[in-house]
Amino acid sequence: MTTAAPTRSVESAAVVVARLPLRETVGMALGALGANRLRSLLTMLGIVIGNASVITLVGVGQGAQNLAKDQLSSLGANVLFVVPGNNDTRRRGISNPKTLVLADADAIAEQVPSVAKVAPQITTSQTVRAGNLSATVTVTGITPEFLSVRRFDMAQGRFFSDEDLKAARTVTVLGPDLAERLLPEGSPIGRSVRIKNQSFQVIGIMASKGAFLGQNQDDAAYVPLSTMVNRLSGRDPTYGTSLSFISVEARDPASISAARFQITNLLRQRHRILREDDFAVRSQKDALSIVGTITGGLTLMLAAIGGISLLVGGIGIMNIMLVSVSERTQEIGLRKAVGARSGDVLLQFLVEALVVSSLGGLLGSGLGVGAVIAVAAFTPLPASIGAVSVLGTVLLSGSIGLFFGVVPARRAAQLDPIVALRRL
Repeated sequence: MTTAAPTRSVESAAVVVARLPLRETVGMALGALGANRLRSLLTMLGIVIGNASVITLVGVGQGAQNLAKDQLSSLGANVLFVVPGNNDTRRRGISNPKTLVLADADAIAEQVPSVAKVAPQITTSQTVRAGNLSATVTVTGITPEFLSVRRFDMAQGRFFSDEDLKAARTVTVLGPDLAERLLPEGSPIGRSVRIKNQSFQVIGIMASKGAFLGQNQDDAAYVPLSTMVNRLSGRDPTYGTSLSFISVEARDPASISAARFQITNLLRQRHRILREDDFAVRSQKDALSIVGTITGGLTLMLAAIGGISLLVGGIGIMNIMLVSVSERTQEIGLRKAVGARSGDVLLQFLVEALVVSSLGGLLGSGLGVGAVIAVAAFTPLPASIGAVSVLGTVLLSGSIGLFFGVVPARRAAQLDPIVALRRL
């Protein structure tokens, strides 16, 4: 009778330990992490940096995508672009194929009923000078229809008139950035600049439009199309007045498909095409699709770069957890000796890894969201990040903690209590 009570007491303790509830397991895991606060924080740092990197880079990529969409949307929903060349010319690296001429633009304006306005365009790179200042920028030859078709506004002065076009007057309209660079003092209206050693009078300043497909439209000069042909670019003796592209405004968004079909058929007849077209008709939807594919790939690449940081953080968790298992061998042996199951030990170490990775994920997400907000506030890039992306990143960091915590946890769970207790 004297030995029965202690035996039942040990058995009862063993049952209690064996049936250790999840809450107690989590408490023990948190206690173990709290006992080594500095090491836990340093282990967490890799996940913090990884999460912050992923969210910041994804936010920047999303901002680039939003910026491109905003720029394309500013063109208007019923604008088409007729561009020269085909897949073969692009494969051969011909950047400015001469397959569109001014007569094509005139024919579209006269013969396509679903078209409201047509704005042909010639683009070259020239050095513009004003006194001792100079800048090499894009100089574009356009018609009066350009202003409404491309949704541009005037900030000062006036735009080109039909009389300017017919008389091929040497007048120019400057983008606001170029005007600031070349004519920083006083009003630029009425002053002169030199393009290709010829004097042009400044008659107007465009309102700020921003960049379009990587080109700053505010740092450019615009001249009448006839003046561009007569004084700057010249005519090709074979092709005539070659165009860079043609902007076309359909009568309304519902007429886009009809206008595209009619323009394609008209140009095929004019160019006597039997096989592959030597031009392409692009809509805003096409441009949005292309830009979406490019920026989506960019965002994915940036997320993958940030994911490498998360992977490194996971490896750090596994490394520190292995060290922790080695240091706590006696503790593990003692727990198993009094009845703790291997599953209890496994769960405790998995909880430790999950807590470290999840807390690191939350802290990193907070830093990443703050970085995205700062980018959107202090740069022209409209960076943004959705709640789903943030939640997904936190869940990913937790999964990484579990994945890399499995090996140390299994090692701890598989320790022989007799071998472990020999170190006491």
